[in-house]
Amino acid sequence: MTLRHLFAFAMMVSAVCGLAACGGGGARSETAIENTTVSKGQALIDLKQALDRGAISPSEYEAQKKQILKE
Repeated sequence: MTLRHLFAFAMMVSAVCGLAACGGGGARSETAIENTTVSKGQALIDLKQALDRGAISPSEYEAQKKQILKE
């Protein structure tokens, strides 16, 4: 899974969690929000797996690796 896919997934989860709290009516409900932050180490592991599976090219791997390490 590329970093872009992880980011898109995190944004989608955020949007769904945000909409879940928008229900009308007077009923009180509790909403649990999960932390979807990925550590640099896990992002690098996921990136390497994407390279090994052929999902990204070596040049994409190097570019994204530099971006992760820069953050």
